[in-house]
Amino acid sequence: MELKHIRNFSIIAHIDHGKSTLSDRMLEVTHTVEARKMKEQVLDSMELERERGITIKMQPVRMEHTYKGAQYILNLIDTPGHIDFSYEVSRAMKAVEGAILLVDATQGVQAQTLSVLAMAREEGLIIIPAVSKIDSPIARIAEVKEEVAKLLDIDSSEVFEVSGKTGQGVTEILGAIIEQIPTPVSDLGTAGNFRALVFDFGYSTHKGIIVYVRVLDGSISRNDTLAFSQANEKFCALGVGIFHPDMVDTETISAGEIGYILTGIKKPGVIFVGDTILEQKSTLPALPGYMRPQPVVWASVYPEDADDFMTLKQSLEILRLSDSSLMFEEEASGVLGRGFRCGFLGMLHMEIVNERLRREFDLELIVTTPS
Repeated sequence: MELKHIRNFSIIAHIDHGKSTLSDRMLEVTHTVEARKMKEQVLDSMELERERGITIKMQPVRMEHTYKGAQYILNLIDTPGHIDFSYEVSRAMKAVEGAILLVDATQGVQAQTLSVLAMAREEGLIIIPAVSKIDSPIARIAEVKEEVAKLLDIDSSEVFEVSGKTGQGVTEILGAIIEQIPTPVSDLGTAGNFRALVFDFGYSTHKGIIVYVRVLDGSISRNDTLAFSQANEKFCALGVGIFHPDMVDTETISAGEIGYILTGIKKPGVIFVGDTILEQKSTLPALPGYMRPQPVVWASVYPEDADDFMTLKQSLEILRLSDSSLMFEEEASGVLGRGFRCGFLGMLHMEIVNERLRREFDLELIVTTPS
């Protein structure tokens, strides 16, 4: 599809202001997910996310929407709201041109609203303001719209009203995304040399590392030979595709699109988010990438069984692919044996990482008191 018919955006908000519910209604309105498969928190695919009712991992999804007789591709990257996962939000923002700033009509502007807005402005994103949960009997719609308007220095009539629960205002928001968020820009178009930003990873024991990319220039197909610019690692694309919201193989992915590449690489430690993927002999410059986050909470993690040390190491490396804010280094204790000193972005982040190690990798752990 032509670049002029593609829009890339994110939804940003304080925790529990209705991002996931609004995403659900967008998927419904655009018929991305069949009605019979629809469930709450569709994009929160991790068991822990569904249990706790929070978004932990960013999740891309491609929707198709007809507006004024033309067909558009809308690429949404759903992001977490909790401050501990703000690095997920910052990476998502590098891959899009605009963001919906969502504020709960029952609570108003809160701390995380301000911090995610500051990040979006720093990236130069177009902001579409909206108040959510307008169906609630305790909603203060006019008052909260005024708060948002003052924050953005606009008229309150420019703030959209939506309800993720009833679907009210969702079609209008989709129209605003098409009208207000800029078309992706490519210096080389879809025919030039391929260049893409790595904003996230997945991992499969069969397919190896799955790279989530925002394509900036050119296009690629299955079996093309590519390279990571910074890591200097070459690979053959075993497959390419889009998120719908499950991974769907396609013939190509092109400039302006958000998709994935199957790399076949099984070594988790060699590549990192923020790297640039180029064609093997490309002379294009690498993209700026991301700043590394600084941990604020440290704790040591040891396997209960000393024989599980290598399993713990491999598990941490795989986990860091999908959570690049996690840091760890090997250490040894006279009492507990070999383990890892781990850095986290907060207490919730630490709790989630340890729970994922236990559930996803079947590890029994000893975790020291955090500092």
